[in-house]
Amino acid sequence: MAKQQQSLRRLDHRDISWYIDRLVQILMFMGGISAIVFIISIFIFIAKEGVGFIGDEFSLSEFFGSINWRPTSETNETYGALALMVGTASITGMAMLIAIPFSLGAAIYIGEFATGKTRETLKILVELLAAIPSVVWGFIGLTIMNGIIIDLFDVPIGLNVLNAGVILGLMAAPIMTTIAEDALKAVPEKYREAAEAMGATRWQVIWRVVIPASKNGLVSAVLLGIGRGFGETMAVLMASGHSINIPGSAFDSVRALTATIAAELGETAVGSSHYGALFTLGIFLFLITFLINLTADLVVRGIKKK
Repeated sequence: MAKQQQSLRRLDHRDISWYIDRLVQILMFMGGISAIVFIISIFIFIAKEGVGFIGDEFSLSEFFGSINWRPTSETNETYGALALMVGTASITGMAMLIAIPFSLGAAIYIGEFATGKTRETLKILVELLAAIPSVVWGFIGLTIMNGIIIDLFDVPIGLNVLNAGVILGLMAAPIMTTIAEDALKAVPEKYREAAEAMGATRWQVIWRVVIPASKNGLVSAVLLGIGRGFGETMAVLMASGHSINIPGSAFDSVRALTATIAAELGETAVGSSHYGALFTLGIFLFLITFLINLTADLVVRGIKKK
């Protein structure tokens, strides 16, 4: 009888463990697919709000070929987004020119040269840069960088592509640095030891061994920075000058897609053509971000196959 009771207790214990294990599996599965569900839900919402404009008043040639964005004109409403797209691309390009060398250089120094307290201090400082709110970066561009650019380059206004690019580059650099450093640290130590045993210098080890071995993560870091550039709103709105213009130089003011949505959506009548046009810009941004992530995935997969 006692043996039977012990056997029943063991079975009960196993049953409880099985149920707990199944519950944890279900929770992990729900957590895993939640991001996909949220992304699909966001896209459905954006598409639902913009589909009316796309179906009725959208003109492919005007939207992608015209620089005239006049959604509130009383006589001739036009929805040309070319200048907004070029403005976004120019700011992002300027930001990457600044962020890529800075972030990769910082990652190489922190991961390969710095040691002890120096490394920990630099990592903390990089993380603190990432924690600065977007509006604070925008305020820095509006009040500090504006005056510096005017005095340094003798231009009438400092709210331009250069200003927004510098601010956006500094915003994107911390997360790019963190990802790049993790990629460098993931390279097995035996690679470095083998190269040093063959007589390679420290820099030769980094340039010819470590960087090629970690290019998957480095490419991901760069593409993530590009995605951050396309998606940034408040800092770009405050530092770019918010002027509809195709830039001829880094000192021209421009307007970005995200800044246009942020500045105009709150004062737009729900259901109007202007409202639908802004959500169409959101659809375009969503697709661009998706293509950037898809490109990153394809590049990394291609590198892995090699």
